Amino acid sequence: MTTSMSASTPTGTIEAYVHSVTWGGPDVLIVELRPVTGAFPQASAGSHIDIHLPVDGRDAVRQYSLINSDATPQRYLIAVFREPQSRGGSRLIHDVLRVGHIVDISAPRNTFPLARGDHHTAGGQHVLLGGGIGVTPLAAMAQHLVGAGEEFELHTYASTRRDAPLADYIGSVLVPDPPTAPTAPTAPTAQAAWHQHYSDEEPSFRTATALPREYQPGDHVYICGPAGFIDHAVAVARDAGWPEDTIHVERFQLSEPVDTTGEAFEVVAHSTGERMPVGEQQTIAEVLVDHGYHVELSCEQGICGSCITGVVSGVPDHRDEVQSEAEHQANTQINVCCSRSRSAELVLDL
Repeated sequence: MTTSMSASTPTGTIEAYVHSVTWGGPDVLIVELRPVTGAFPQASAGSHIDIHLPVDGRDAVRQYSLINSDATPQRYLIAVFREPQSRGGSRLIHDVLRVGHIVDISAPRNTFPLARGDHHTAGGQHVLLGGGIGVTPLAAMAQHLVGAGEEFELHTYASTRRDAPLADYIGSVLVPDPPTAPTAPTAPTAQAAWHQHYSDEEPSFRTATALPREYQPGDHVYICGPAGFIDHAVAVARDAGWPEDTIHVERFQLSEPVDTTGEAFEVVAHSTGERMPVGEQQTIAEVLVDHGYHVELSCEQGICGSCITGVVSGVPDHRDEVQSEAEHQANTQINVCCSRSRSAELVLDL
């Protein structure tokens, strides 16, 4: 018997049911979701999904990284850490969500992809750095890279061995599948590429003055974890000469709340010409919603990418942590939940 977690299905979502719930470490649940009908959309390594949950009597949206690779569209796996200061999402999943429950989810989005093509040259390595529950998107990346036979290093950081999230799961995905025929080449083992670091056994990474690998042309580093962990890793990478476009970050939280205030300006809907003033204390998203436009909102901090909207003309004042520096300089899209406008008028692709 299945039970829906939502009173009604939000527009544009996918119905999924909880197939299994298992422990992935202290205060970490691994939730396996399967489609109620058909198959899930393909998800590339580094993707996340939105999950709609009833929190305090309203529909709340939370993002969770997929921890399995793109080769398994019939199921999505997420790992949920019970946050001590939970806004309700992780607490509900731990205390209420059970096998058989139906949840509404989004199609996967990837704002943290592996570098490919011209951005990753042959011979370069992917260096994955995960602090605490920040290992979640990196687990999917590692599984994908094992399957592709690509070289990489995975470095995971935790206070103690007991506290390490997903240790057993990561160990299982780093074992390549056996060859399908006796003559098939054996995929390179990736076990040696996984380096586990524990603060009670060695100096904390927060005191490190170098990344575990020196930069070589073609290398890319991917960083996810608590805000302080990310900030330190990025600073160390820059000091060590890693080019800006080789440093990739996914944040679950900000070091400080984003300032969304500023001078007033006007937003214009390109399709209709409707002009909407944005006050000093208002966000673009708030104004758009007030005028009847649908805006995908989730984190409202500029870290998830749900609300990214195309820019037709004008100069955005970017305040998000999702887009790269190159994307900011291109000024072709904006995170309307937090960013503003440097120009008096900003025309959006609406």
